[in-house]
Amino acid sequence: MILKGKVAVVTGGRGGIGRAICDRFEREGATVYAADLDVSGSLGLPEGSARFLKLDVTSEDNVRAVMDQVDSEQERLDILVNAAGIEIEKTIEDTSLEEWNQSFAVNVTGTFLTSKYALPLMRKAAQGATSASIINFGSYDGLIADPGLAAYCATKGAVHALTRAMACDHGPEGIRVNAICPGYVDTPMLQSFFTGDGSGGGGQSIDQLQKAVRDVHPMRTYGTPEDIANLVNWLASDEARYASGQLWVLDGGLSAQVQQMRL
Repeated sequence: MILKGKVAVVTGGRGGIGRAICDRFEREGATVYAADLDVSGSLGLPEGSARFLKLDVTSEDNVRAVMDQVDSEQERLDILVNAAGIEIEKTIEDTSLEEWNQSFAVNVTGTFLTSKYALPLMRKAAQGATSASIINFGSYDGLIADPGLAAYCATKGAVHALTRAMACDHGPEGIRVNAICPGYVDTPMLQSFFTGDGSGGGGQSIDQLQKAVRDVHPMRTYGTPEDIANLVNWLASDEARYASGQLWVLDGGLSAQVQQMRL
């Protein structure tokens, strides 16, 4: 139980990846708050064992109130996971200004706000040999690009840069900051990609699209939320005390290959 005694907040904590992270943290002994828009989340499942906090990451007042509640109940925060995010499947030509702004509001400004108001609580936790840990969610799409995901790619590139800047600013305070960069992961967002009109469309059946996505990976599969939770769990722990300012790509080798040589 490498997180025993630690306090964690996971935004998007009722979604596919967020819920897996909350479950793993609890098994490792942490006190976990799942912060999301509603208790059932994107999976439409009943509330899990993690404590639920209603959170709109785009609302500064809501973020401040959530962190105040954690402070009043726990008086510290050891781990913040910024997993809340949205994806719009469009080119920039087809993306409205409202959609563009909403993408940045959730994926980038949400990460900024939750981190900003978590920092005073995390300084309380980052004492002595113990470090506090912020784990942001970027994407391999912030390093390379899938077609038809222009706004999403732009937001994830911004999260990557913000992660490095935060690591530089707050490392001296004992606060580590890293970003997870997943590739294809079996979540409601991925299933929406398969059924959508954007880059996941093309007239193929869902079975054909799923097989094509699996086959393009060197490992011939895409990831699960539990795969992501495993890496997040390590970054959250004191075992990762020297890990900060990094972009941790977890994509089954997808971005390692020369694309025209897919065989």
